[in-house]
Amino acid sequence: MAKLTEIRWHGRGGQGAKTAALLFGEAVLGQGKYMQAFPEYGPERMGAPVQSFNRISDEPITLHCHVTSPQIVVVLDPTLIGTVDITHGLPADGTIIVNTGEQASKFREMLKLDGQKLYTVDASKIAQETIGRNIPNTPMMGALAKATGLLDFKDMLDDTRKKLEKKFRSKPEVVEGNVKAIQRAYNEVKSG
Repeated sequence: MAKLTEIRWHGRGGQGAKTAALLFGEAVLGQGKYMQAFPEYGPERMGAPVQSFNRISDEPITLHCHVTSPQIVVVLDPTLIGTVDITHGLPADGTIIVNTGEQASKFREMLKLDGQKLYTVDASKIAQETIGRNIPNTPMMGALAKATGLLDFKDMLDDTRKKLEKKFRSKPEVVEGNVKAIQRAYNEVKSG
């Protein structure tokens, strides 16, 4: 059986968890792998907790259900910790990446991690400084790429740039800001 990697993104409505999962999934596809990228919808509105998911494999994916045991969890909003069980289904050798400017030790203790890898990056600060808005989704893609090594970073960055150029044709500053955000987070993510 092919190795299947599952990722769960936690965020709040408006932070771009769905967009990040889709962009990351498209970059996976661009590197010749199979993928799924999908959000969990409900009555959510701006600011409400949301989840999005990715599945990645070298072979076709025939599974069509929610991700219940992710190997990787990406947290766009640290205020969700304590209100949402972000570690649910995460194995003992899983990976968590948290958007925060605080010390990783605080989250390791708060989440009662035992063996899981923990990474932190201040994606909100990076987004504010590069994009001009606190939308941490693209910086978290850079952190995810560095922390996991799932994708070739340069290829992911090129693919994401192309997708953003199509979406923001008349706003090259938005494209460049997001590309810089991804690069900074890739370079600034820390293991904790």
